[in-house]
Amino acid sequence: MRFTKMQGCGNDYVYINCFEETVKSPEQLAKAVSDRHFGIGSDGLVLICPSSVADCCMHMYNPDGSESEMCGNAIRCVAKYVYDRNIVHKSSVTVETLAGIKTIAVTTDDKDIARTLTVDMGEPIVEAAQVPVVADVSPVKDLKLSAYGREFTATCVSMGNPHAVIFIDEDVTDFDVEKYGKVFEVDEHFPRKANIEFVNVISPEHLKMRVWERGTGETLACGTGTCATVAAACLNGISPRKPVTVDLLGGQLTIEWKESDGHIYMTGPAEFTFDGEYYYG
Repeated sequence: MRFTKMQGCGNDYVYINCFEETVKSPEQLAKAVSDRHFGIGSDGLVLICPSSVADCCMHMYNPDGSESEMCGNAIRCVAKYVYDRNIVHKSSVTVETLAGIKTIAVTTDDKDIARTLTVDMGEPIVEAAQVPVVADVSPVKDLKLSAYGREFTATCVSMGNPHAVIFIDEDVTDFDVEKYGKVFEVDEHFPRKANIEFVNVISPEHLKMRVWERGTGETLACGTGTCATVAAACLNGISPRKPVTVDLLGGQLTIEWKESDGHIYMTGPAEFTFDGEYYYG
């Protein structure tokens, strides 16, 4: 089976072109290829498939075999893949996901190589039942989460997948993301688990974030999590509805929650790492 390794801000996945390849058990394959010691090594598996309603379809699987609705870094890589490899060579690419059809604007260099991609992530979902989060109020901006004798306040947002955004005063660089993230991921308030973001406010238009992803653990970046973080910052009056730069362990993303249409737009890079062949059966 041929595959391509790609990364967006260090969020790395194994991509398979299902226009040409057939994958029979993606859940098991995701577990195998994601292993960084005995597999290829990645944050998960992404299948790039034909679609009857969009230019292509993206299916994303976590290292534990579970399927996620959406990944902002992965979808930029999918758009670059289909553009650079002439599957869908258009300046605007539509991708079908479990979170709906997303549109990606492709910006190229002078060699017609996709460099920067802007994803229309749609409107953030803040209704508690749709995130979903068990709470008495909506939107949920002050959910109390406790672990190891400490209490945190989370703002809950869905970008097609559930997120709990926690603003902290201490430097997130030194914060124990794993210790608290793996507890909050499975907190009883989250019936479908949740991705947990820990965030510093550097300025209203500059945030710094680390993320614990459900089914994966800490990753270098999370596109949907970055969007949810900016949405949470806007909901709490921290950031304006203007472009906000978010520092991640793997790089920077620019997020804007536009007043004009209510959609969140994510701009960032996507890069090929290498191609290879993987044998399984």
